[in-house]
Amino acid sequence: MKLVLALLGILLCALILVALLTVWRAGRNEAAAEADYPPAGQFVEVNGTRVHYIDEGEGPAVVLIHGSGGNLNDWTFDMVGRLRDRYRVIAFDRPGLGYTEMIGQGASITDQARLLADAATAIGADNPMVVGHSFGGAVAVAWGVERPDVLAGLVVLAGATNPWDTGISTYYRLLSHPVAGPIMATLLAAWVPERIVTENVEAVFKPQTAPEGYGEHFGPGLTLRRFSLLENARQRADLLPQIEALVPHYARIDVPTEILHGDADTTVGLEIHSIPLSQQIPDARLTVLDGVGHMPQHAAPEALEAAIDRLAQRAGLR
Repeated sequence: MKLVLALLGILLCALILVALLTVWRAGRNEAAAEADYPPAGQFVEVNGTRVHYIDEGEGPAVVLIHGSGGNLNDWTFDMVGRLRDRYRVIAFDRPGLGYTEMIGQGASITDQARLLADAATAIGADNPMVVGHSFGGAVAVAWGVERPDVLAGLVVLAGATNPWDTGISTYYRLLSHPVAGPIMATLLAAWVPERIVTENVEAVFKPQTAPEGYGEHFGPGLTLRRFSLLENARQRADLLPQIEALVPHYARIDVPTEILHGDADTTVGLEIHSIPLSQQIPDARLTVLDGVGHMPQHAAPEALEAAIDRLAQRAGLR
């Protein structure tokens, strides 16, 4: 009996040491990621929330909203440079991602839209065109429904905008759980190497590949911070019912809308999302990109530029 108790004591001490090491490594890795990828832009405070953004160029304002698990570095890799010669380009970090603070836990797409619309107003972008990619596309259409007073037009880029029937993955189900989530996030932040994030990013680009240097620019370590892992999972887990509630209001969107979607996108399906959306928004035009996957802003950047230029003309900004 004494031997059993001694072994249990040793096991308990080992588990405590592993737990302490894991927490320490998670904090160390998060600090290293933020040191390697500090804020690229500026901050504006909106209703007590610090919002991180970049603001470059002059001309009609274009707001860029990134997708799930990402940050504004996705846009600064290439697209901001393509647009800033003729537009005022603003890219935001969404709440809980990048360097924008959370607004509660699992911020809804309507709450995110309101926050970013207020942030745009606060920095003097009173009537912007709004471009949203993937999850950011859901936020963009929510902006169209919730804040039409601060909107000139929409570009929905491979946006998650209509209901689907496949549920969410086990990964997001566990990570969004109130008990299992924090444990899982700490383990991921401590022990998962950044190359795993880079490999997952590569999978999202299929059938294309990520452009050279994208992984280093994007900042994979920022994605592996505990609060970002948890908030991204909560947002993903709650997205479907929010989309279901928003769809009946799409007909209220009365600004010109450009929809771009690749027909090889296996992450957000063209037939499920963008084809119905093109019929739900009265003044929407759909462009299907042949052979393009889920990252058209990198696989077909000229098509996105052209869509923004068309939108500026349709909105009377050019």
